Amino acid sequence: MSASNRKEDQRPDPEILLTRINEEDSKNKGGKLKIFFGAVAGVGKTYAMLETAHKLRSEGLDIVVGIVETHKRQETEAMLGGLEILPQKEIEYRGTKMLEFDIDQALLRKPEIILVDELAHTNAPGSRHLKRWQDVEELLAAGINVYTTLNVQHIESLHDVVAQITGVTIQERIPDSFLEKTFEIELIDLPPDELLQRLKDGKVYLPEQIEHALTNFFQKGNLIALRELALRAAAERVDAQMDEYRKFHQVKKTWPAAEKILVCISSSPLSIRLVRAAKRMANGLKAKWVVVNVETPTQARQNEKDKARVLRTLKLAQQLGAEIVELKGKKVSVEVMRFAQQNNVTKIIVGKPVSNRWSDWLFGSALDDLIRQSGSIDVYVITGEKSQTAETETPPVVTRSNPKQYAMALFIVAFCTTLAKLTQGYFEFSTIVMSYMLGVVVVALRYGRGPSIMASFLSVAIFDFLFVPPHFTFAVSDAQYLITFVVMLIVALIISTLMVEVKLQAERASQRERKTAALYSLSRELGSIIDLDDLIKTGLKHVGEVFNTRVAIFLNVAKDPDTTKLILHKSSEEKHSFDEADEGVANWAFKNKKAAGLGTDTLPSSNGLYIPLLGSSHTIGVLAIKPSSSNIIFYIDQMHLLETFANQIAIACERANLAQENEKTLLTVKTEQLRSSLLSSVSHDLRTPLATITGAASSIMEGSKSLTLEDCRLLAGEIYNESVRLNSLVKNLLDMTRLQSGTLRVKKDWYPIEEIIGSAIATISDAVSNNKHKIITHLPDHLPLVPLDAVLIQQVLVNLLDNAFKYSPKDEPVDLIVESEQTTVKISICDRGMGINDKNKENIFHKFFQEEESIKTGIGVGAGLGLAIASGIIEAHDGKIWVEDRPGGGSIFNFTLPVKDASGDLPKMPEIN
Repeated sequence: MSASNRKEDQRPDPEILLTRINEEDSKNKGGKLKIFFGAVAGVGKTYAMLETAHKLRSEGLDIVVGIVETHKRQETEAMLGGLEILPQKEIEYRGTKMLEFDIDQALLRKPEIILVDELAHTNAPGSRHLKRWQDVEELLAAGINVYTTLNVQHIESLHDVVAQITGVTIQERIPDSFLEKTFEIELIDLPPDELLQRLKDGKVYLPEQIEHALTNFFQKGNLIALRELALRAAAERVDAQMDEYRKFHQVKKTWPAAEKILVCISSSPLSIRLVRAAKRMANGLKAKWVVVNVETPTQARQNEKDKARVLRTLKLAQQLGAEIVELKGKKVSVEVMRFAQQNNVTKIIVGKPVSNRWSDWLFGSALDDLIRQSGSIDVYVITGEKSQTAETETPPVVTRSNPKQYAMALFIVAFCTTLAKLTQGYFEFSTIVMSYMLGVVVVALRYGRGPSIMASFLSVAIFDFLFVPPHFTFAVSDAQYLITFVVMLIVALIISTLMVEVKLQAERASQRERKTAALYSLSRELGSIIDLDDLIKTGLKHVGEVFNTRVAIFLNVAKDPDTTKLILHKSSEEKHSFDEADEGVANWAFKNKKAAGLGTDTLPSSNGLYIPLLGSSHTIGVLAIKPSSSNIIFYIDQMHLLETFANQIAIACERANLAQENEKTLLTVKTEQLRSSLLSSVSHDLRTPLATITGAASSIMEGSKSLTLEDCRLLAGEIYNESVRLNSLVKNLLDMTRLQSGTLRVKKDWYPIEEIIGSAIATISDAVSNNKHKIITHLPDHLPLVPLDAVLIQQVLVNLLDNAFKYSPKDEPVDLIVESEQTTVKISICDRGMGINDKNKENIFHKFFQEEESIKTGIGVGAGLGLAIASGIIEAHDGKIWVEDRPGGGSIFNFTLPVKDASGDLPKMPEIN
């Protein structure tokens, strides 16, 4: 390899560089998180954090204490001296006052570094966030660096392990995804004996708590196990940081800081022995291990039995705890070494080759290539001798071409021969040779390896027989033609082989493209659907089309998360494909969160495959797939695609459920707000007339002899007026109920609009007289008949006029203007009131809405239903209602009514003579 090529190979991948730069840029935008990490309480995490704070403060950094839990430890309290401490927020809950971290003060102060103790702490009810780590997340987003403390038992992924070791269920936990954001972890370690002595000396808990701690959580065995967990968790985080560094700097050399084993498998029955040997080695070294299968073009043509064997080997490795990786490429050694270098593998395990030496010399040996390229990576070659229990290896079966393809190859060679014979006198031998080469290329592209090899040999033979003297014999008069034959045959074979490889690669690329297109199509459709039933139908359609199988979804509809009630959803075409037996397998897959059925180790005799739909917080249901035949095997790449489909469907279903829950929550909130508004508004409107009625009635009943008949008549008039007011309020409430329930029926007929206006003015004449308001109407000539419900539109006019009377000053007229437009009639009620704020112009037509200025002044205070009823009636007439400012002060309430009947239910409009 030339020096220029070596330099080119050493250049970092531009895509990796760009990705890393973007990651670094996003990290630099936010704050950095440092965790002082320990096994249990009392190892000195908070003390170490405060010690670091003093050191940084002496270096001139702006550092403050957000919250530190000293637990009354004197040495910890002493360390707070000299540091700026933010005041804590007092929260009252059920009569108890609690002090919590004040995130608003921290964001307002915005120091360079803030100390926030006990990352897994649960905040008091009423705080902004449920957990303290969420407070820290907001601080990081604001660009503030955070120092915090954490014990290993609070990591979510270690919850079950800690509970098994200690017998204690830890309630306060943080997600592992948040830990991945950590910039630095500092392990604070203390041997168990020293920690127990600190506990006995009263440096961890108060004296009355020591004995309980020693006999429960702080047993020495627990401390040893938790210490190991903490060391491992810290090491994993450091290992992840090292991998990030190696990937960014394109480090190909292995850094054996921790052991990592890679096992290469194939379709050989002996691959299972490699997996078991690797498991034993990984256990002994306490190392991670990866099982890799490389699919080359040759292996892509394997028979079903070989593919099934690879699948079983990979499943065994997965059961034993290995990471499964499938690679694709031309050469096994190249792909394995590339993966090993990228993932810092220290040991590679391969099987001992069983091929002949001459075959290795002719076609090359993957093992030899691997050893030469391994560099500092150790390569272990495990014997390939068969044991008594080993499966008998069968030779690979190559997919054979059918007779028709061989016949077509013969035809193409014959066609090339005819063409060459016809043009023999016009072209040289080299041109004839090229025509045969072209025929070999066509055969290789269309009909595969076998027919192309046959075409290569046949082309050389016919060329010798027909075109090389002496003709019509295979004898050769000139030795130079022998070289021509050999070169021609070799070139033909090479071309045919290359064309077959190109065809295979094109097929694989097409398969990848189809998978990508299928995933894109599914995610795009699921992303645009909210309804749960539509989501399920879409998921069933895509899975059925891609895998050509019968498919159904068992969806859990139980409200209690601890119970299971699976309901079957299937496409309309599926009638009797799924029964009670399928539901039983689906229940197992749901409860155990593992795939079951065909091709798995659980209920493998089932005629279907059942994959759980795992959401972020719980299992949504089960995806059931039934192939047309039980002999069909789902291979690893198909299983990955199926699992990806299942994950997409699960996420979409979970999103739909959350949307439904959100709608229910919003509806509950709105209902509560409506109830409160109704009670406050109605109670106010009821209180005033009832007080007047009660007062007037009591005056009549308890009145003295001085109470004249005229006085009684006046009091009775007040009772009557207030009763009418109460009746109006109840009527408005009933009208609003009818509007909301949809029981309001609009009975349209053709009416002159001026007639409806006259009836409305007559109805409200008492209000006009009492308030000394005048109504000035502006009606143009020749108004058209309008299709409307006379009673309802009259109610709209009465409500709008009544609203104008309430807000207009006394003696100020109210203008009612009618305008005839092409398709509508516009009616405007203009007042000289206080006007309406721009931000309230849309809300003014909502139920119970009242402007603050109206409430303060007491002008027009009511239930806030009149305008809402008017809006509902106009919308039922397919009209439009709105409000705008009136020049010179006041408001103009406009509404329009269509002059044509869109429903077609009315008789033909009568002619006006």
